[in-house]
Amino acid sequence: MAITDDFRLALHAVSAPTLVHDAERILMANTAMQRLLGYDLPALQEMAPNGWAAAEFSEELQRYSLRCLAEQGEMPAIEIEAETGSGSRRVLEVKAQHVMLGGQPCAVLTAQDLSDIRHVQTSLLDVGRVLYQILENNPVPTLVIDKSHRVTHWNASCAQLTGRDASDMMGRDDTWRAFYTEARPLLADLIVDRSVEQHKERLYGGQCHASPNIADAYEVEGFFPAFGNGGRWLYFTAAPLVDSQGEIVGAIETLQDITRRKQAEDELRRHRNELENMIADRTAELLSTHHELEAFLENASVGIIATAHRRVQRGNKKFVEMFELGDVSPHGLPTRTFFKSDEDYDLLSTMAADVLSQGGSLLHEMEVRTLAGNLLWVQIIAYVANPAEPTAGTWWLLQDRTEVRRVQSELELNYERIKQTNSRLEEAQNQLLQSEKMASIGQLAAGVAHEINNPIGFVSSNLGSLRGYVEPIFGLLALLKDVPRDDLPAGLRDELVRLDKAVDLDFVQEDLPQLLDESEDGLLRVKKIVQDLKDFSRVDHADWQDADINAGLDSTLNVVMNEVKYKAEVRKDYALLPPVRCIAAQLNQVFMNLIVNAAHAIPERGMITLATRAENDWVCVEITDTGCGMSDEVKRRIFEPFYTTKPVGQGTGLGLSLSFSIVQKHGGRIEVESEPGVGTRFKVWIPIQPPHG
Repeated sequence: MAITDDFRLALHAVSAPTLVHDAERILMANTAMQRLLGYDLPALQEMAPNGWAAAEFSEELQRYSLRCLAEQGEMPAIEIEAETGSGSRRVLEVKAQHVMLGGQPCAVLTAQDLSDIRHVQTSLLDVGRVLYQILENNPVPTLVIDKSHRVTHWNASCAQLTGRDASDMMGRDDTWRAFYTEARPLLADLIVDRSVEQHKERLYGGQCHASPNIADAYEVEGFFPAFGNGGRWLYFTAAPLVDSQGEIVGAIETLQDITRRKQAEDELRRHRNELENMIADRTAELLSTHHELEAFLENASVGIIATAHRRVQRGNKKFVEMFELGDVSPHGLPTRTFFKSDEDYDLLSTMAADVLSQGGSLLHEMEVRTLAGNLLWVQIIAYVANPAEPTAGTWWLLQDRTEVRRVQSELELNYERIKQTNSRLEEAQNQLLQSEKMASIGQLAAGVAHEINNPIGFVSSNLGSLRGYVEPIFGLLALLKDVPRDDLPAGLRDELVRLDKAVDLDFVQEDLPQLLDESEDGLLRVKKIVQDLKDFSRVDHADWQDADINAGLDSTLNVVMNEVKYKAEVRKDYALLPPVRCIAAQLNQVFMNLIVNAAHAIPERGMITLATRAENDWVCVEITDTGCGMSDEVKRRIFEPFYTTKPVGQGTGLGLSLSFSIVQKHGGRIEVESEPGVGTRFKVWIPIQPPHG
């Protein structure tokens, strides 16, 4: 079917993309359609009428085209996607018109590219979602109303502030209920009604102001007694929401809790008023008469200067004296002269500017420098000469507190020394108490030993006499037994036989010497224990003297054997030691503490080893146990006073502390090696000749 040139020219003149096809093929496509689809006319004419549609829209376009060819009149528009020659997709709105060309039905399709519109719509939806998230997640309480004053948005922060959930507020036009007890418009309501200027004075007094940053927006500070505990101060702003024609379609209002700021401002205002009142009173007194001012300035006990433009304008006698000016006039001296560094100068300048610019007074302490280069610690009070003109000049009151600061430092130092001295006194007192306790025990032991010695003496003597008596008697009995029976009188012979049967004289004669030997051995052991008690206590040898360390260990072991024998076997490994210059009773106390602790550290049955050796000018005593051992934390603290791992009531925590002090007193040292579950070894090193004693 041929298309006339006039029809072809007419199609090309149409700006809308247009395509003509019959039932089988594409007859014509104007330039706009060719650009839209990305195919030239020959390529399109090779296609079926629906060949340019995307695959999933091909059948829909075919049905639409066949319907157009079969029906008269204009067809309704449809949306499809076209796959262009470049491989991209375009969303098109297609509209077909039935026409007759050369007696044959044809379809004239016009297309409108909706791709850009859809992109804009999608972008707007995305923007809308983002704006919604911004509003909802905003930590600032925010609400939005439409032009009908109905709430369209009420974010979580607003719900938290007011106690009203969004579900309760959305769509309502009585938003005032969340803020007030009586009906009244919110600032957002006034924005929507364009009536802020009309009602702001009545509703907010002088607190409502136009926003300096946003056109047609307003901001207010107000107190809401129903919020929080005791009410809250809120700073709220409202701005209009307008459409593309500039018509107000709603308003957005934000609220901020400024209660703390208000309280701080009130407190600051109160303090500032107090300072201003104090300065005003003092200023009034100083200005009452010029002569009184001069007298005050010159005779004041503090340095006073007036400054302006970073220079000293005048200074009194005390200032000249404090800052060692001598014959130099203070007038005209740069204020920087009296500071140690630029940093100190800039710091005070900044601090003073912040306070004095608001009409307040400055109170500060710092170190400054005299003209001679000496340092002073001064207290500074500063205030402006004329509060109405802060740059006119400043008065500075300077009090020399160098001596006060020195005394304070000395007091603090003395306090620390007193605490240390008190700590040492407590330790010394504890050691003294323990020493007195041990001395009392030693005196008691010595007294008991003395008292025991007397009965032991006469018992030993009596045993000797008894042995002397018994031996002749047994000799006599032996002679009698050797006499022939027939030579003895009958009565004596019978009595001897009866007596022999009654007491078994042969057994008694054999056993009695053994009993006497065992009794004398027991007495010797008692004497040894008594001597060990005396050796341990050393009451008669409390001064420095040469002592046998091995003997001291033995006597101490015998004294504490009752604590040891049920817990451990004791092994001795003594070396030959030279005499050691020491206080033997005190070292015995150290050995006693270590041996008893070793026994207590053994849970059931174990081994305690006592070893000694001499190295160079030292004697080393090792006390090793197979007990439970100690952790690193316990090892670090065992020599602290009152530290103990024993249950309450079973240890004072002073034993090892006092032992440490005693060994230190002898110029020695204590070393400890311990492993949990294995055991502990204490090494006590004592110099043979200590540096003192």
